[in-house]
Amino acid sequence: MEIVFLGTGAAWSLPEYSCRCQACTKMLELGEERTRTSILFRGSESVLIDCSPDIRSQMWRNNVERPDLILITHEHGDHYLGLDDLLVFRRSMPKDLWRPIPVYATEDSWGTIETRFGYLLGSLIEKRMVLPGKPFERDHMKITPFKTFHGPTAKGSVGYVLEETNQDHFKLVYTSDFMTVVDEPAILMKPDVLIIQSHWLNEPEINRPHHMSFQKAMDYINRWSPKRSYLVHISDGDQIPDDPANSFLKKYVPAKRIAHPISGKPYAIPRCQEEWQEIVNAISSDYNLPGRIIVARDGLRISFDS
Repeated sequence: MEIVFLGTGAAWSLPEYSCRCQACTKMLELGEERTRTSILFRGSESVLIDCSPDIRSQMWRNNVERPDLILITHEHGDHYLGLDDLLVFRRSMPKDLWRPIPVYATEDSWGTIETRFGYLLGSLIEKRMVLPGKPFERDHMKITPFKTFHGPTAKGSVGYVLEETNQDHFKLVYTSDFMTVVDEPAILMKPDVLIIQSHWLNEPEINRPHHMSFQKAMDYINRWSPKRSYLVHISDGDQIPDDPANSFLKKYVPAKRIAHPISGKPYAIPRCQEEWQEIVNAISSDYNLPGRIIVARDGLRISFDS
C-alpha cells in the first residue's frame, strides 16, 4: 500500500502569484511549491481523493495511473475542477475497452459538480452518491463518509475513512477542509494514518473561510490518537511578525498564538517546509501529542506493508 501526496497547498497554491509576503518570498527563494491538495491511495484499488485544477501536472510528476475510483470531499473548485483533465485516460485507449470511473460525492456536492461537468457523466465518469455515516464496500475496502462542517458554501462537505480488509486491517482517515466534525463518529478513533487540514498554524480570531488550523487540529490528534498524522492544505495565511504583508486580505489575526506550555513564549510562524516541520516537531514534543506528525509536501510517498 502507498499514499502519494499529489498536492498539499490551499486553494491558490503556494507561493501565490503576485504575493511577496515573507512565506511566499521564502518559498520562491527555495524553489518550493505546494499545489492544490489531493492524494492518491494505492491499496487493493487505486483511489484518488479530490481532483484539483493542478491534476495534470500532478499526474506527470507522480506517474498517476487511471484511478479505480474518485472520492470528492466537497464542491469547492480546488477539489473537483480537474475532472475534465482525466479525459486523457479515455482518449488513449480503444473505445470498446473503456469503462467510466466511479466518482463518489454527496448530493449537495453533486449539485455543483453536475452543473459544471454534466457532459462527463456516462462517458468519463459514473455518478455515485454517498451519505455521511453510510459505509459502502469495494472488493477489499470499506469506505465510510463522515459529515464535516466547512461553512455555508460547502454544504456537501465530508471526510472519508478508508479501511483495507484484504489482509491486515488498515485504516486511513482523511478530513479534507473543515472547521468541525459533525457528531464525531467512533470510527475516527485510532487510525493508522490521519491526513488532516492545517490551513494556518494559529487559529484565527475570525475563521471566515471555515478551515482547520494546526492549533485546533491538536485537539483532534489528541482525541483520535492516530499512529501517524500528515498535515495538508497549508496556506500562507498566518501573520508573521513585522511582515508588511500582514495587512493583506488573506492574512488572519490569531485569536491566541500557540505558546510553549511552560515559558508561554509563542512559537515562530513557519514560512517553508523545513520551518513547518521544525515547529510542528517542537509543539508535538512540548505538548506530548500522540504518534508522529509529519508536514506533508508535494510528491511525498509513504509505503505500508500490505
